[in-house]
Amino acid sequence: MDRHEAWLKPWIEDGILDGEQHHDPKQWKNHVLGQCKSWIDGGLQARAMTRDLDWGVKVPLEGADGKVLYVWLDAPIGYISATRQWAADHGKDWEPYWKDKDTKLVHFIGKDNIVFHCIIFPILLKAHGDYVLPTNVPANAFLNLEGEKLSTSRNWAVWVLEYFNDFPDKADELRYTLNSIAPESRDSEFTWKGWVDRVNNELVAKYGNFVNRSLVLTNKYFEGKVPERGALEAIDQEVLAAAAAAPEKIGALIEQYRFREAQAEAMKLAEAGNKYLADTEPWKLIKTDEGRVKTIMNIALQMTANLAIVFEPFIPFSSHKLWDMLNLTPLVWADAGRDDLLTANHALNKPALLFSKLEDSIIEDQRKKMEASKITPTASATTAKPAKPEITFDDFTKLDIRVGEVLAAEKVEKADKLLKLTINTGVDTRTVVSGIAEHYTPEEVVGKKVSVLINLAPRKIRGVESQGMILMAENEAGELAFVAPTKDFPGGSEVS
Repeated sequence: MDRHEAWLKPWIEDGILDGEQHHDPKQWKNHVLGQCKSWIDGGLQARAMTRDLDWGVKVPLEGADGKVLYVWLDAPIGYISATRQWAADHGKDWEPYWKDKDTKLVHFIGKDNIVFHCIIFPILLKAHGDYVLPTNVPANAFLNLEGEKLSTSRNWAVWVLEYFNDFPDKADELRYTLNSIAPESRDSEFTWKGWVDRVNNELVAKYGNFVNRSLVLTNKYFEGKVPERGALEAIDQEVLAAAAAAPEKIGALIEQYRFREAQAEAMKLAEAGNKYLADTEPWKLIKTDEGRVKTIMNIALQMTANLAIVFEPFIPFSSHKLWDMLNLTPLVWADAGRDDLLTANHALNKPALLFSKLEDSIIEDQRKKMEASKITPTASATTAKPAKPEITFDDFTKLDIRVGEVLAAEKVEKADKLLKLTINTGVDTRTVVSGIAEHYTPEEVVGKKVSVLINLAPRKIRGVESQGMILMAENEAGELAFVAPTKDFPGGSEVS
């Protein structure tokens, strides 16, 4: 990777590729750029492209027995081969999707895969020479669930099929909630209470309430036909202006991959419609000024049709349900913002509730269901590495392992994997260099109790003398965790 730093750095930081503007880095998320820069600023280092495992894609070279390709070398190529397969199945040409200079390639991923999509995969594409590079990598952070990390292995998840078994007609309610809490810049959390609150307080009380009022009142006062609009007052012009401005505002946010804010803007338009009806009070005016009520209801219905358009990217099933109630052929984004989507005397279909209120009892029912199906972790069933050669007890006693406390931590310059740790071993305070920077930030390790091998001969690592080794556990995914006492033992306690 160090051979590609000269072009990769300006591509990520300035959006410049081969002397031309490739993309606008200001449109990239801050945490994406930050993670990339943490690799680049210290200087890109060579990285092994193989792993010593008994599963995976074997390295097709003589003398490479027992080695497989590192998954992030071969996995992204699967995106290309999947495109080829799809194109072959549908009689299309796959190459423009990956090679045409006008192709806009966007990677939607999680934050744990940022460097692979922004550094390793682009290097592979650029090195080949024929492929386009991503114009944006809008990575999300993590979505947690009811106070814990999502875990399919522990069955701590909301499975889509199970959700639809319980709530067969509530696809959009889930879509809306997930988009409202999307972890676009930081970790977020799904809770059943949050889901119920979003549905009841937003979809039902705001969007659904406005739509229901507009349709029911039209049905009651004007036999379900769109009334003729008369002269406009200031309040009418204000709400129509909000409808006219909404598509551009929402569309711009979508183009910037800020879907959560875009959906919130659509809900603001529903709120404006609600306020319009509350302020004009057509249910009172109908007794004295039917002509004015005709104008109010015409505008409310134009707003309703606009809401069906701007909400479709987020909750499409509800939009189609609404178009059916409006007796309209589904409209497209280019129609949004208009105030003549419904003509006078257009007959509406029978109104129905767009969303239904949820009972609070659902919250506890779903929590209990999740707890009942949760799997308690047991001994790992994965294949561990073979045991090392047998040693004697005397060999083991030569190792002096102590409980230590990390007093300070910092990154080692020009080494993306290394942290320089200052550790109180109880015997002394010493420096230990450890290859854990990809798994822990300096802030995360300060104050931690760790196990330290203190009689290991010192050695210089990247110009820093390391006076020992901290013990770590590693799983098959390559994740690291500290080997540490489960009780608060003082520094210097012997590990035996």
